[in-house]
Amino acid sequence: MRTAFLYTDDYFAYDYGPSHPLKIERLRLTHDLCRAYGILDLPGADLVEARPATEQEILEFHEPGYLDALKRASRGETRWDFARGLGPGDNPVFPGVWEWSLLHAGASLQAAQRVSEGKARIAFNIAGGLHHAGAGRASGFCYVNDPVLAIRHFASRGKRALYLDVDAHHGDGVQWAFYEDPRVLTVSFHQDGRTLFPGTGGLAETGKGEGEGYAVNVPMLPGTDDHVFWKGFRAVVPRLMEAFRPDVVVSQLGVDTFLADPLAALELTTHGFTRVVAYLTEKAPAWVALGGGGYNPANVARAWTLAWAAMNRVELPEELPEEMKAPLAAQGARGPKLRDQEHVSSMRDSCLEHMKRCVGYLEEHVFPKII
Repeated sequence: MRTAFLYTDDYFAYDYGPSHPLKIERLRLTHDLCRAYGILDLPGADLVEARPATEQEILEFHEPGYLDALKRASRGETRWDFARGLGPGDNPVFPGVWEWSLLHAGASLQAAQRVSEGKARIAFNIAGGLHHAGAGRASGFCYVNDPVLAIRHFASRGKRALYLDVDAHHGDGVQWAFYEDPRVLTVSFHQDGRTLFPGTGGLAETGKGEGEGYAVNVPMLPGTDDHVFWKGFRAVVPRLMEAFRPDVVVSQLGVDTFLADPLAALELTTHGFTRVVAYLTEKAPAWVALGGGGYNPANVARAWTLAWAAMNRVELPEELPEEMKAPLAAQGARGPKLRDQEHVSSMRDSCLEHMKRCVGYLEEHVFPKII
């Protein structure tokens, strides 16, 4: 089965602003690193020009009044709308914010369409994964919730979707959108909400009504490293996959979990991250992969390049391509290598005990409702 990589240079007409941590330029860096390694023209892989979503497609989840506010902000008619989450800080008003939202969401819908039509088994939209937006407001750098739109695409066709989120920040917008829906199983590994935005994602958030048991959260302590994360992942995800038997996986592959990320306090590396990608490459019946957080642009480019290679079962050399060393160094790379060195957290023991407690809670309170 084919793979698809969604991308367009049109992304770079938009900018959150010079002081904002979300740098759209990280998408170009990822694309250029993939290109330098020669993995955008592999046999069986399609490089697909991203297209904007239509307003009608966005209305499948978002409220009309919110979209009107977003369009006014995009045209410069308002500087803020605090009731809608728009204004100085996390969700700035910038020229074209509506068009940017249409574009990254449209790419996620294209990815979902290619997978649902059988044109690809795996489709990767590195610009997607903006998982915090609610139906009526912006939140956490996110204006339109493209993971929700992609999942709704499958749900409307009678498909069961497993949503897997490995961003440092809890996938709250997606969880609440499907909190009462047993057709969608949401699984989020994230830094404990007591220590990080958005403050949600506790173990006891397990769904409601018919959806009880179909929200799974694994809040990780600051200092969690690859070893601890993978222990939890292996104890949770394969059992849920086997029991739920999804038709498709939609994943958010944020890499703000990495040791050098400035906005979180987890200590993962490319090693733990690529194990997740390898697992989904083998086990997901069909897979829409989305980007997400990551505020060290060099980390983002290296991780998502490794992800795309793994999706196509390609092993990349350790040395970075010569033409990419300087651009990556300028964006936070700490050396000329593609992969991180192995890392052992000084807090591994306490983090591991906490992970064991999380898994124990899920085994007692959540798994019996699904398995």
